[in-house]
Amino acid sequence: MSSAVQTRAAATVRTRTPATRSRRRPRHVLAHVVLGVGGFLMAFPFLWQIIMSLSTNSQVRSVVPTFWPGTLQWHNYVDVFEQLPFLPQLGVSVTITVIRTVAQIVLCTLAGYAFARMRFRGRNLLLGLVLSILLVPSQVYLLSQYQIVQQLGWLNTIPGIVAPGLFSAFGTFLMRTAFLNLPNELEEAARIDGANPWQIFTRVMVPLVRSNISVLAITTVLFSWNELLWPLVVSTYAGLQPLAAGLATLSGSVTVDYPVIMAASLMATAPVLIAFILLQRRVIDGIASSGLK
Repeated sequence: MSSAVQTRAAATVRTRTPATRSRRRPRHVLAHVVLGVGGFLMAFPFLWQIIMSLSTNSQVRSVVPTFWPGTLQWHNYVDVFEQLPFLPQLGVSVTITVIRTVAQIVLCTLAGYAFARMRFRGRNLLLGLVLSILLVPSQVYLLSQYQIVQQLGWLNTIPGIVAPGLFSAFGTFLMRTAFLNLPNELEEAARIDGANPWQIFTRVMVPLVRSNISVLAITTVLFSWNELLWPLVVSTYAGLQPLAAGLATLSGSVTVDYPVIMAASLMATAPVLIAFILLQRRVIDGIASSGLK
């Protein structure tokens, strides 16, 4: 009796499968169309920036937009090196980004582990003070930071640009949350095996929060690469400014060469874009596992 029921069910599935597929086909086509249109709308500003970088200034300023220039103006990319010390500023941006990323990974990971796993007097008060930094806009303590850097003699230097970004309250909160989600049994088992606190931290806990460390590294790289206000305040020499600050100086008070600005912006974006393409799987997995949006 059961075999007859199974045969009848299989026949019903075979008879309904083509009709079901025919009904689902338009839904799949519609979904792909919607996703394609959405992807094009998100990529259109980047494509429009490429077109503007290969156009003349008159074409960019025209009331009727020119979706494709007649002659590609490749000299706009050459003009970037004439109007901007691009390579020195690129070196400054890379140096600042690397130093800040390494420093935040080390310091925020240590601080997050201490706040999550260690018991010491004043822990909650100190944690509240650190997290209160997230509630205050960075422009509020801009003047005090400038005075400190000035007294240290770090104006127009890379240490002066790097110093305020060596530690992050957001990174501390992120790593603290990551360590809190780990079970206590891991530490207890490591202690039974004879591991000291440093070995527990480096060999047991840190490998389990690598995805969160990846998220911290990604956010630090993006923030350091795109930071504008602080480098403009603390550095006045063009050769000691990062690319984000250098691009801001291309806007003149009388005329603005938009194609050159667009070309310089594309060249400044290229290193981060290439890094994302090469590490996109790790980037997406890290953000998905951390729950950030």
